[in-house]
Amino acid sequence: MFDRETFTRERERVNLAVQIFSFENLLKCYYNCRRRKRYTVNAIKFEINLEQELSKLKRELENHTYYPGRSICFVVTKPKPREIFAADFRDRIVHHILVSYLERIWEPKFIDQSYSCRKDKGAHRAIKDLKKYIKKVSCDDQQEAYYLQVDIKSFFVSLNKNILFKLIKKYVKNQEILWLAETIIFHNPTTNYYRKCQMSLFDLIPDHKSLFKVSSDQGLPIGNLTSQFFANVYLNELDLFVKHKLKANYYLRYVDDLVLLSRNKQQLKFWQKEISGFLRRELKLELHPNKQIIQDINKGINFVGFITKPSHILIRRRIVKSLKGKLWNLNKYSGELSKKQIKNILSVVNSYYGHFKHAQTFSLREKLWQEDFNILQKYLEPVDKKISYFKIKNAESLQI
Repeated sequence: MFDRETFTRERERVNLAVQIFSFENLLKCYYNCRRRKRYTVNAIKFEINLEQELSKLKRELENHTYYPGRSICFVVTKPKPREIFAADFRDRIVHHILVSYLERIWEPKFIDQSYSCRKDKGAHRAIKDLKKYIKKVSCDDQQEAYYLQVDIKSFFVSLNKNILFKLIKKYVKNQEILWLAETIIFHNPTTNYYRKCQMSLFDLIPDHKSLFKVSSDQGLPIGNLTSQFFANVYLNELDLFVKHKLKANYYLRYVDDLVLLSRNKQQLKFWQKEISGFLRRELKLELHPNKQIIQDINKGINFVGFITKPSHILIRRRIVKSLKGKLWNLNKYSGELSKKQIKNILSVVNSYYGHFKHAQTFSLREKLWQEDFNILQKYLEPVDKKISYFKIKNAESLQI
């Protein structure tokens, strides 16, 4: 029997799907996705038959037959062991489709002091604002002030998928986007993956930090664009609680690392208790018991790779040690470096020096250049006396 209402709903759904999953939108997301992944094996395979692959993906999305493919699972050991699930290239395109839609809804809802994975934010903006807040709360270092810093225990693995999807449904009415969000959120990468590292490395991951050890309605894979965005959606509830309920004027968050400033140490202790209760009650999360600090701002705040004090900013020793290690390994090479190797080295070195410029590090930059670059001085040279960053020496003769 013909059901007009069902027919009308399905026609509206198809029209909506055609708009969201249009070929133009998929192509745009493909170009965004390939910026850093173009030369991976799966990206090259996808690009060889680009039109056919995008058309196939378009049909799957419109017909709701799309399902995430096999992930690459591996372990990174620095700065600490972490389990990574990297999505397949075609799935990354889908991630861009979803996030680009959801960002338009959530960006106006996010507070300014949420810095991770957002346009015009990031670690360097966080440090700039932290320095400003320290100056304000201490009245230019004329008054005593303190900071509270807390970290959420095993955040990505502990995140509750049901709560996350409920938050998405609260603000999204588009049924196509809801279907796609649900598909990605509740996908379990441990059911379809291949390992890309030594098996022994997985022994370094504690059970409470592994998706292999948690329930299916818990945890998001580290390494995906959607996971980074969903982290901000999930913890935006905490941000709003801290800003509007606790009335904390000086508050910053980078992923699950939180910093609050106050002239009153007792107020920070109260906020600590309230934040802990809110996380347990509303988001099913716990503060890390060994990563809760309340102390004088003059001790320095270890946040997003910097040690920030009222008078100056320093670089964390771990980051300096990391660069020294890379320079040492590069200097072990005995032959002539190729053009490609020189370009890669320049990119690595300048990324560190770009980080260094946000702190008082001239002496450090100079010392590293004089003592640790060694044979690399044959290929690189500073662009100025401040050693702000480097350029390739005699680039024209090398035809670079």
